[in-house]
Amino acid sequence: MTVFDTLIGQRAAVEELSKAARAAADVVAGRPVQPGAMTHAWLFTGPPGSGRSVAARALAAALECDNADALALGPLTTPGCGQCQGCRSVRAGSHPDVRSVIPEGLSIGVNEMRAVVAASARRPSLGRWQVVIIEDADRLTEGASNALLKAIEEPPDRTVFLLCAPSTHPDDVIVTIRSRCRVVNLRIPPPESVAAVLEADGVESAMARWAAQAAQGHVGRARRLARDGDARDRRAEVLAIPAQLTSLNACFEAADHLVRAAEAEARAVTGELDVNETEELKVALGAGGTGKGAAGATRGSAGALKELERKQKSRLTRLQRDALDRALVDLASFYRDVLLVQSGSEVAAAHPDFARDVSRVARSIDQSGALRRLDRVLECREAIDLNVKPKFAIEAMTAALRLP
Repeated sequence: MTVFDTLIGQRAAVEELSKAARAAADVVAGRPVQPGAMTHAWLFTGPPGSGRSVAARALAAALECDNADALALGPLTTPGCGQCQGCRSVRAGSHPDVRSVIPEGLSIGVNEMRAVVAASARRPSLGRWQVVIIEDADRLTEGASNALLKAIEEPPDRTVFLLCAPSTHPDDVIVTIRSRCRVVNLRIPPPESVAAVLEADGVESAMARWAAQAAQGHVGRARRLARDGDARDRRAEVLAIPAQLTSLNACFEAADHLVRAAEAEARAVTGELDVNETEELKVALGAGGTGKGAAGATRGSAGALKELERKQKSRLTRLQRDALDRALVDLASFYRDVLLVQSGSEVAAAHPDFARDVSRVARSIDQSGALRRLDRVLECREAIDLNVKPKFAIEAMTAALRLP
């Protein structure tokens, strides 16, 4: 099994990345390389669940593959064996020459990016390339984007930047960065392929097929639905909402439930983590020390603790918004199912287990009403992304979803 086998339903992308990995091995070995076969900056785009970060990490593993030279010389083989120490350490996130920038908060700041760029200018210490993977590159601040742009404009010989973003739109990645990257467009894999992956992971066949369909091709969400009963319960609560919006009071209650559920889910993730991070920082700053100079060591620690609190608050906000976005995606696909019923389409529904509620809503509104409601859900997603207070955005949406 090679590292590219983790890319589900992305045959064209796998072929392109495989050729680049072979060319990269030729570069290291000093062999002739076809112009354009390999480049120093890549941009992986595609909707959530398409595998942007998976593709970036697969290419990174192929670049660091210990068997790259031997494999690249073969007529039908590609670096990225998946078995050597280089491939395994990249996939585990422990390779010293592969740095991942994964934003925990709302954005990636300029100071963080400057530190990453400075580190990327070094020669590889153990592997063959210095690789920088920037997940959610659409969260780069203006200053961080400019710092990255300078590095991409004049890259070191053995450094590769792998960016991941939803699209090539200027709102996601600035034009000057995009123009210097090779773009790899990914698509949502079909449910059948996702189900096959879940079954290979040991998930029972019926559950794998249901989770793949309910997750609409999003591999990570499908795994969560298949293995986590709480995730299935949260999904069911969200999908029960549209048929319940028969009064204005019901709309506000639904909005309150959505916001509170997202907050609870985010706090469940961050609660223990925040406590551990705070305690570790206090110990690092000398808290509890009794030796000479212990009192002076903690002097001035308030600033460091305040900065940690700021990062933790930003992470909590990000996780809450992510939880809300998952709920809004489910709502949008509910109204998609309503439109399918109204049009008599034979396309598979995203939520066949809620067929009764879908049919009820389909009888209560016409197709234009279903389209308006779908638009309101998508507008709510955009509003939250633009920092509108979630409570206000969700209340406005549920009021617009009210049934006649």
